[in-house]
Amino acid sequence: MDVAAPALSPQATADPQSPPRRAGPCAFVIFGASGDLTKRLLVPALYNLAAAHLLPDEFAVIGVARGDLSDDAFRSQMRDALREFATGPVSNEVVRDLTACFSYLRGNFDDPNTYRALTEKLNAAERTCQTGGNCLFYLATPPNVFGLVAQQLAEAGLLREQEGRWRRLVIEKPFGTDLESARELDRRLLGLMGENQIYRIDHYLGKETVQNIMVLRFANGLFEPLWNRDHIDHVQITVTETLSVENRGKFYDQTGALRDMVPNHLFQLLALTAMEPPAHFEPDPVRAEKAKAVQAIRPLTPDDVCANVVRAQYRAGTIGNERVRAYREEPGVDRNSTTETYVAMRLDIDNWRWAGVPFYLRTGKALGGRRTEIAIRFKAAPFALFRRTPVERLAQNLLVLRIQPDEGASLQFNAKTPGPEICIGGVRMADVTVAYALRHSSCSIAKSTWSCQMPSMQRYFRA
Repeated sequence: MDVAAPALSPQATADPQSPPRRAGPCAFVIFGASGDLTKRLLVPALYNLAAAHLLPDEFAVIGVARGDLSDDAFRSQMRDALREFATGPVSNEVVRDLTACFSYLRGNFDDPNTYRALTEKLNAAERTCQTGGNCLFYLATPPNVFGLVAQQLAEAGLLREQEGRWRRLVIEKPFGTDLESARELDRRLLGLMGENQIYRIDHYLGKETVQNIMVLRFANGLFEPLWNRDHIDHVQITVTETLSVENRGKFYDQTGALRDMVPNHLFQLLALTAMEPPAHFEPDPVRAEKAKAVQAIRPLTPDDVCANVVRAQYRAGTIGNERVRAYREEPGVDRNSTTETYVAMRLDIDNWRWAGVPFYLRTGKALGGRRTEIAIRFKAAPFALFRRTPVERLAQNLLVLRIQPDEGASLQFNAKTPGPEICIGGVRMADVTVAYALRHSSCSIAKSTWSCQMPSMQRYFRA
């Protein structure tokens, strides 16, 4: 007897959530307004919020940088940045309305006069845009001036909160260059403002597919029972870029791929993949479980580093049809630099869930393809059943979470190919797009093209 599949319940098909709440009035001050971070990420993010009607009408943006620009020239630059870096079609009407609230302040970060002029700008924005005296300071600056800008803001009285008025400071990575410098920066900031005023952020956490990792794991009875050392063979986390360091050579040569990507972006992906279920979906419990996962990573000894970590630089070559110069030939890079532009490593998490399951992390610049993904390889099924058939091997069972550019998830499993004999091949589920309102793409399991000099790791870093 055939049994029809049950119809989806209204709860499964309808969106029960109310529309997101629009932000309250505020001024948004960007230190480093002429830099790549502002053009590539901040302004496109503001555009997305404006297009979704999530920005308040009482809103102003003040860009602070050393260049000599008028307000109109600054608005024009930001409009050009949106046309180049915004994802999807750009509405001229939204761009016009958004940039109408932009203004610019020329100044040096170490000059008290800059902050006196900024105070006047903020007072003017409060009068003309009704920002309510609320202010968000975003440090899109080199990391070596984080403490300096915070100190100057505090001395100008711009971090002081009054009744009904808030002040916040947003700091991007890298947060220090090592443990001690990170602690020192923390001590300095906490001496100037309250913990609730400081936002140490990682922009990867704003990506829809990254936010969906916890939902995929904990909202489905299908995956979580298999999400452990009994069923998973290993995990690969890959972030590759086709871009070279371009005009960021001076900054990058002091940072490198390891500091630039691993302890922030890749560790965020690792923590979300490895964490235990939080008690509830609130910031503190989520952060606590992520911290436990990171704390359980086995420390690497010098011998471990030699055996399980690879560092490299890109040489001159071609990506697509574009010629790329060698890293040491980039402007601002030391000609004898040993800074890595590529790093790959194996990490082990010493807890009950993940003991014996290696995590492979890799990232680099000026590579042949751009992708960010988490690949979970499950343990192979016993082959004994097929030993007297033409089947030579089983395909890998892989769950791949694609963070970008083709956001979604795909699952590979084994199935019989049509024909009179038992022949088995790996098939892939139809693409499951896990990011809300993102485009569908054909489902494919992207294979690694890395090679490695260490025989013990070759099978994980080679196609």
